[in-house]
Amino acid sequence: MVAPHSLKLRMEPALAALNAAAEETRLRLLALLAQSELTVSEVVAILGQSQPRVSRHLRLLVEAGLVERRREGAWAFFRLAPAGEAGAMARQLADWLDAADPVLAEDQARLTEVRQTRADNAARYFAAHAAEWDDIRSLHAPEALVEAAMREAVGDRPVRSVLDLGAGAGRMLELFAPLAQQAVGVDLSTAMLAVARGRMEETGLRNVQLRQGDIYALPVERNSVDLAIMHQVLHYLDDPARALREAARVLAPGGRLLVVDFAPHQEEALRDKHAHRRLGFSQTEIANLLAQAGLETILHRELAPDDREGAKLTVSLWLAQDPRVIADKIPASSYETV
Repeated sequence: MVAPHSLKLRMEPALAALNAAAEETRLRLLALLAQSELTVSEVVAILGQSQPRVSRHLRLLVEAGLVERRREGAWAFFRLAPAGEAGAMARQLADWLDAADPVLAEDQARLTEVRQTRADNAARYFAAHAAEWDDIRSLHAPEALVEAAMREAVGDRPVRSVLDLGAGAGRMLELFAPLAQQAVGVDLSTAMLAVARGRMEETGLRNVQLRQGDIYALPVERNSVDLAIMHQVLHYLDDPARALREAARVLAPGGRLLVVDFAPHQEEALRDKHAHRRLGFSQTEIANLLAQAGLETILHRELAPDDREGAKLTVSLWLAQDPRVIADKIPASSYETV
């Protein structure tokens, strides 16, 4: 949040932002979007207004730079603008509003219902797919052990930005977003992003953005990410090398990339039943691909399967680092947002 004394705006954007915000519905929208990213249909349900009217108000806020519109398949999501003069003013205006105001309190109650619906939808999805995921988990070391190894590799020092590539259901964001000022999850599947969005509501994480995007062309600025994570993603890809190069592109100087995947194995059922394109990766293969992407491997660790019946897969972790130092000149705009 920008403190009142530090918020400095030029006249033109200040007038545009104030004119756009100076209406009851649009102030209500700023209060809502300061708390959660919402679709038009969700806003309609909360405000009890028609879709054309809601769309008009949102359009005016977007044009003034107070709100950002982001496409995700056939849906559009809206949130307060994350950066810039108008974005700073939007957050300040939302912060000034009294949550105890009767109108805002009613909006908040309906927003809580929307969030609960998201969480319920996510829970149903997990219940429907639990057996599939349990089949895979039963083949390797316990998930808790893998996650503990990941946390140990990353350490607990705070970072400015975290990026989860192939965010899926959002578990990596749940683990690592608390370390960051802001976290972004990218996934190609709108269905999985809906699940992740429900999970973020359950966990109460408010520093997370979810974006639909191609792992080969990330919707993320170059030089903007301190920690990127690729957890059980590479084995689904046609071109792992290209994905690693794209991950390296968005790393800031000194930024790190954590890759978690399977060591080479012979479980053909994973290819047939779960669409795995690659049956694991050797330490040398990933190290070479990371080097080709311009990264230095600083850690490799293997977690062998435990004594459970059916456990056959070894999980491998690679931690790589961008070799540049922060003194290297990079565009100042890269630091605004991921």
